[in-house]
Amino acid sequence: MIDQLKGTVQEKTHTHAVIIVNGMGYKVMMSINGLESLPREGSDVHVLTYLHVREDMMNLYGFADRKERNTFHLLISISGIGPKLALTILSGIDPSKLKDRIVAGDVTALTAVPGVGAKTAKRIIVELKEKFIKTDDSSLGFDDGGGHHSQLFTDAVNALISLGYKSNYAKKACTELEKTGELEGELESVIKKALKQLMA
Repeated sequence: MIDQLKGTVQEKTHTHAVIIVNGMGYKVMMSINGLESLPREGSDVHVLTYLHVREDMMNLYGFADRKERNTFHLLISISGIGPKLALTILSGIDPSKLKDRIVAGDVTALTAVPGVGAKTAKRIIVELKEKFIKTDDSSLGFDDGGGHHSQLFTDAVNALISLGYKSNYAKKACTELEKTGELEGELESVIKKALKQLMA
């Protein structure tokens, strides 16, 4: 699991950046907005990430901020939308504007993004509209039913999503730990407890 990187920008292209961390170079796929937010080559940088693992490949995706990463997680939770298409959507529409377009049911704006047809646009609206209505920009992508969770809760949920679990399952597992008073201590310990919940 790679949740974030702190290092130096070695290279930036129109699709990815290479970040050097302790002598190792990480190729990080990013949206256009994310790449534009990076400092110039040779500068220090802190990037939030998501590691997508398949049998035949591992791809690391990077994000400008928590809002962009949370929106990415919501998009890939939708059937038929993989990481590459989610990144394309985030390149075409800023997360805050994307929220507005989805809430407004703006199919035209979504289909303007390469790779997004009318059916996919409608599916995005159907699956995300209510979630976006119930969240504000500061917590975009996590509908906690009006409650407020600790930073440890949020970090644990993000870590579980990075491991491939769907957002709703990750939040449910962490909520159970919170109810039983087990959501405490180091993040690694909490993740192990949550994994036991998910595999039970």
